[in-house]
Amino acid sequence: MNREITLNLHLEGKQTRIGVAGITPRRVACNLPKDGFLGTGQRAEHFRAGLAPVATTAPSMPFEKMLASWALRARVGKEAPTTAPIDASEANLVAGAHLYVENCAVCHGVPSQPQTAIARGEFPKPPHLFAGHGVTDDPPGETYWKTANGIRLTGMPGFGPSLSETQIWQVSLLLANANKLPPSATAVLAGPPEAPSAH
Repeated sequence: MNREITLNLHLEGKQTRIGVAGITPRRVACNLPKDGFLGTGQRAEHFRAGLAPVATTAPSMPFEKMLASWALRARVGKEAPTTAPIDASEANLVAGAHLYVENCAVCHGVPSQPQTAIARGEFPKPPHLFAGHGVTDDPPGETYWKTANGIRLTGMPGFGPSLSETQIWQVSLLLANANKLPPSATAVLAGPPEAPSAH
């Protein structure tokens, strides 16, 4: 049963109430400082005193995951492209596999292999994109947006400055079709990791 969290945000001297559906607790009120999360004076003492979690092994702050995912969904929903300019041909999937092994596998894994020590040490933990359903149920445009722009404060870099639009689409289509790849693409993913190259 969907329930709702209500946040009472004090921003710029005005109180704003925001309801977020689909959260387990029936109702939670969170009164933030009048100047936002990182207030001044005594309001930020929690952060200045070294009490806020900053290590990758520390638990999340209250509402951290909820607010971050809420903002990400809203931004991606507004900006992600709805159609791919290239098709999921075998050639594009194989090219995407090479790019994935070179740029993504160190964090997001390859089929039938555990994630690396780098991935296990990150916060938040990067999803293993070849375990379970990965992102095969996400529109390719959503994966394209995340790959091109990155996700702030997660360790997910934006590849827009280093890969071409075609290359980012090739990776996005690879992941959208991860559960039905041709053997040629699967063979690339099963091979030894490729050394990064300058783009």
